[in-house]
Amino acid sequence: MKRNDEERQLTKAEMEIMNVLWNAKGMTTHEIIEEYPEPKPAYSTIATFLKILTNKGFIASRKQEGGGKTFVFSPLISREAYTNRVMKEVKSTFFGNSLKSMLSYFAQHEEVSEEDLQEIMEMIKK
Repeated sequence: MKRNDEERQLTKAEMEIMNVLWNAKGMTTHEIIEEYPEPKPAYSTIATFLKILTNKGFIASRKQEGGGKTFVFSPLISREAYTNRVMKEVKSTFFGNSLKSMLSYFAQHEEVSEEDLQEIMEMIKK
């Protein structure tokens, strides 16, 4: 079964690359690798993930000006748009599309400081 664009999710490895691209707004494969901690992934590994991300519609590439065969990769979806999509899916899948149930879950299972609770209450009031 082929999934539509709205249902496509990023794997952990794909998310790592997207985080690099979201922070920079366009990079070559070598520049992406430079952002990784040691041990750095192989060029071929990153190139494979860039091809997958392109095929999934998350990134686009263009030839670098004066760069010969070098390509620059840029995100086609913002971090905020992807986060919104994933959170809506989490709310729908795990909490019956109920924001109240989702917030209740996090309130019960996460350590929330008094300061954070006050901040959250202020956001809700607005």
